[in-house]
Amino acid sequence: MPNHISFWGDDSETGAYILWIAVAKDIMVTFGRFRNGSPVAVPAGFYAYVGSAMGRHGSSSLAGRLLRHATRTSHQPPHALRVPMPEALAAAGLGGPDYRLPSAKRLHWHIDYLLDDPAVEIARVLVLRSRVRMENELARSLDAHPGFAPLVPGLGASDAAGETHVFRVRTDLIGWPDVAAVLPISR
Repeated sequence: MPNHISFWGDDSETGAYILWIAVAKDIMVTFGRFRNGSPVAVPAGFYAYVGSAMGRHGSSSLAGRLLRHATRTSHQPPHALRVPMPEALAAAGLGGPDYRLPSAKRLHWHIDYLLDDPAVEIARVLVLRSRVRMENELARSLDAHPGFAPLVPGLGASDAAGETHVFRVRTDLIGWPDVAAVLPISR
């Protein structure tokens, strides 16, 4: 599974990332206070979430943020991808082998609510290392691609008014080949 974590960009400790998310069955998710707590239908399929981590320590670092995403609340097992993640992150110079794995998390961001559902699994991660904040540009690039459609306008982007960072993905794009052409960073 380590080949499901890819690193692009420069040698920065900061940057953006795309979580490739598989939803095994139709579910209803309440994304915290989003839409006044009304549940949102999430059909089975594949999704992409765009996030960023511009800090250098703890949960604001790339390693900390990705390990947090791969962790569920205390009553749920972690995502399978969390097992190889510390080694892959350390090999890329992000975090060390002694990096403290979170044992559980509190639901905070919109994406936390989706990732906590047992029918949901992080299937792949693309890390885009950059000293420049690029999360919104990356999300706009995916939004402009015909293979991506916002799950719900505004979802996953509470700090970027009018934008969306959670996208439904056409199944023929699961392997990333067409997506790479629209990303605002080189491999």
